[in-house]
Amino acid sequence: AEERRARLRHEAEVASAVASGARQLLAHVEVSLVRAERERDAAERAKADRERELDTARGHGRDLKSELDKLTDSVHRGEVLGAEKRMRIEQLESKALEELGVEPAGLIAEYGPDQLVPPSPPAEGEVLPEDPEHPRNQPVRYVRAQQEKRLKAAERAYQQLGKVNPLALEEFAALEERHQFLSEQLEDLKKTRADLLQVVKEVDERVEQVFTEAYRDTAREFEGVFSRLFPGGEGRLVLTDPDNMLTTGVDVEARPPGKKVKRLSLLSGGERSLTAVALLVSIFKARPSPFYVMDEVEAALDDTNLQRLIRIMQELQEASQLIVITHQKRTMEVADALYGVSMQGDGVSKVISQRLR
Repeated sequence: AEERRARLRHEAEVASAVASGARQLLAHVEVSLVRAERERDAAERAKADRERELDTARGHGRDLKSELDKLTDSVHRGEVLGAEKRMRIEQLESKALEELGVEPAGLIAEYGPDQLVPPSPPAEGEVLPEDPEHPRNQPVRYVRAQQEKRLKAAERAYQQLGKVNPLALEEFAALEERHQFLSEQLEDLKKTRADLLQVVKEVDERVEQVFTEAYRDTAREFEGVFSRLFPGGEGRLVLTDPDNMLTTGVDVEARPPGKKVKRLSLLSGGERSLTAVALLVSIFKARPSPFYVMDEVEAALDDTNLQRLIRIMQELQEASQLIVITHQKRTMEVADALYGVSMQGDGVSKVISQRLR
């Protein structure tokens, strides 16, 4: 029993020692755990800071690379542009030497930007001042923008000229010959036109003179003949435009005895016919002819008016021959010869003549 108690005490002491050691170990573990957590948090914070620094460094690196690329491109473009400029300069130097026969140094010395620019030629429609001291007539300083503008204008004008025509001289000679021929023809036409206008003027003057004389004589005769065909009546000829004898018309005013009207449209058919006969006879009297032909001019006249017309015909008969187509017996009675057409039984027409005097 004593051994058992000793053993139990020993076991209790061992257990107590183990428990004490366990408690110490647990406390140590807890302290280590807290320290580990603090170290872990610090490590995580340091990691986050390093990651941020790394991202910043990477962004800065990208910016530097982009700027480097831009600078590289700029340098490359500069090199290309410089090469193009050098090539352009070489081309201009070769062109100046080939086309103008001038060395580049001499060209720059004479026409470089340090030299004054001669005044530009006058534009279309521009009149230059006569004073040589006028600013428009003086050389001006070289201004690149202005000279480039002049160059573009000159290039446009040059392009408008088109390609060089090797046959231009021959074409010019042919056109000049054609122009001379047409000019001579034009002068001939102008002269011919002037001659024709002179002829027209002379003809117009002659026509006006002849018409005026004929009108006056006919108007005078018409008044006399009308008063004989219409005793107590009044008739006359009136010009529609007395100021222009070449285009004027002639109106007939007729007033038979006992009437106030003068317009022909208001007269009867017989009066109009007799008025027309009066005008016809007036023309015969004003300008006599070897013979006259009248076709049934007295067909609408009564016996009284017919007798008056016959007396006038007899007056005309004294100086001229009258051929009258008529169906009036009284007209036939005063004729010197009669001619008629008769149809026989066989249907054949036959001309019959009878001389009365």
